[in-house]
Amino acid sequence: QVQMLESGGGLVQAGGSLRLSCAASGRTFSSSAMGWFRQAPGKERDFVAAMYWSGSNTIYTIYADSVQGRFTFSRDNTKNTVYLHMNSLKPEDTAVYYCATGAPYGRWRYPTAYAYWGPGTQVTVSS
Repeated sequence: QVQMLESGGGLVQAGGSLRLSCAASGRTFSSSAMGWFRQAPGKERDFVAAMYWSGSNTIYTIYADSVQGRFTFSRDNTKNTVYLHMNSLKPEDTAVYYCATGAPYGRWRYPTAYAYWGPGTQVTVSS
């Protein structure tokens, strides 16, 4: 059974920073693609970032245009944990943030492609 658990959310002023964590268990974490998504009230769940491996064993990260240059995705395989470092936060970044895994290759931007999800952590950015 795969389990994911996010933490690190909270209330921050615009321009501030937060680091979200996602601890995973129950599968071979080190080679699994991982994704971050967010969902604001009344809106669909949107792609934020993903990390995956290519056939050459190179790690790639991709980001939504809205967070490119402000958010950074990292991982620590020794802790089975991934991180989303969020800088220069804006009020429009306010949402529940989710981590996920289990998407087939190439489908990292699509929430419906992911098999396993955490319960989410709330991020609120005040203006």
